[in-house]
Amino acid sequence: MRSNFPGGGGGNQGPRGPRHPPRDRMGGPRPSRPPEPGERRQDRPAPSRPADAPSPVEPKRTETLRAPIAAPAARPAPRPSGPAAPRGSVWLHGLHPVHAALANPVRRLKRLLLTEEAERQLAERLPPPWPLQPERADRNKLDHLLGRDTVHQGMALLADLLPPPSFTAVLERPGPLLVLDQVTDPRNLGAVLRSAAAFGAAGVITQDRNAPEETGAMAKAASGALERIPLVRAVNLARTLAALKAAGRWVVGLDASGPSLRGEALKERRVALVLGAEGAGLRRLTRETCDELAGLPMPGGMESLNVSAAAAVALYELIRGP
Repeated sequence: MRSNFPGGGGGNQGPRGPRHPPRDRMGGPRPSRPPEPGERRQDRPAPSRPADAPSPVEPKRTETLRAPIAAPAARPAPRPSGPAAPRGSVWLHGLHPVHAALANPVRRLKRLLLTEEAERQLAERLPPPWPLQPERADRNKLDHLLGRDTVHQGMALLADLLPPPSFTAVLERPGPLLVLDQVTDPRNLGAVLRSAAAFGAAGVITQDRNAPEETGAMAKAASGALERIPLVRAVNLARTLAALKAAGRWVVGLDASGPSLRGEALKERRVALVLGAEGAGLRRLTRETCDELAGLPMPGGMESLNVSAAAAVALYELIRGP
C-alpha cells in the first residue's frame, strides 16, 4: 500500500529499512507542516469507518443564504376594446345611437338598460311605448358593462347586427355614393356615415376584409346615421367600381394629384366618390379604375384631411348650388 505522505515510498523498503511517519512527543502523528511555496500538497485520505457505523451529521452551514428573487408580477390581460356581446349582436350606447336603433324597424332588439335620468331624456325624444321594456341600471353597472372610458350617457341597447343591404337597392337611392378604400378605423367609418347622412348620400361602400365590424364606437361616431345610411361590404373593390360604372355611376377618385373637385361640372352625373385612408390614399388599382381623379383645394397649406372631413367637404361640393 502506497503512503500519502511526502517522501513516502509505500511498501517498498530502502537500504535503511522501512520508513515510518514522524510522531510527536505524545506518540501521535505529528501535524503536517504547511506546504512550501511552489510545493504541491497531497490531501490526507478520509479515515475509513465500519459499514454499520451511523452516518456523521453534517454541520450546519453558517453562510447566509440569499432569498430567491421573486418573479415579476404578471401583467393583467388587456381589456377588450369594446363590451362583450353575444355573437352576432352589439352593445349600442349613447342617446343618438339608442334613439335611432329603437326607431329603426329593421333592428332586432334584445335588452335596453337605462338609468332613471336617461329614461327621461330618451322619452323626450322618443315617447314610449318602446319596442321592448327597459331595465333599470345605475351608472356603475353600465361602466362595468361598457368600460369606464365609454360615454354611454346612462343608456345601453343590446341589438342584433344590421342585415346587409342589397347592392341593387342602394344603387336606386338618390344622392352620391361614397366608396372607402381600406378605411379601417371604426370611428372614422362612423364619422363618414354621419357626413353621408348630413349631405344626402345614397350609401357607403367599403371592403369586407379590411373594414371594421359594426361596434358601439362606430355607432356612437355615426350619431344615429348607422341606422339611416346603408353600409355595403364589397369583397373586391375594383370589381365593385366596375359594377358601379356599368350601372351608370361616374366614379371620381379623391386624390391630391388631380385637379380641384368642381361640383358644377358633375351636376348632370350620378357620382360615386372614392376616398382612401389618411396617409396611404387610394391604391394604384383603385386609382386606375376611377373615371377621373379630383382633389380638394387647400390654400392653408395642409397636405391632407382626415377621411371623414374630406368626405364632408367633397359631398358639400357635389350638392351645393351654383
